[in-house]
Amino acid sequence: MILEDMYYGKWRPSEQINSTDSESQKVNQKISKHMEMLKSKLPAVDFESIEVMFDLLSESTSLHSAAAFIHGYRTGALTMIEVFNGDKEIVDRNR
Repeated sequence: MILEDMYYGKWRPSEQINSTDSESQKVNQKISKHMEMLKSKLPAVDFESIEVMFDLLSESTSLHSAAAFIHGYRTGALTMIEVFNGDKEIVDRNR
């Protein structure tokens, strides 16, 4: 159950995403190829700096994804509140 998993801290939506999007897979393959190319051409210390940068970028992306998830969740909840309140102003505004 989602609510129980949320309560026990086991619900991690970002870990449940397994992209089957072919475009995403192509981009990831390109990244891997470029990383291998850089690894073979750069001194180890320079390549390590690139890996650190990628780790920081991944962390930044994760934080942004979490913020976007929270924003989307709140927006959805607020939408449901408006729907259940039967706010006629919303309906009238769209006419």
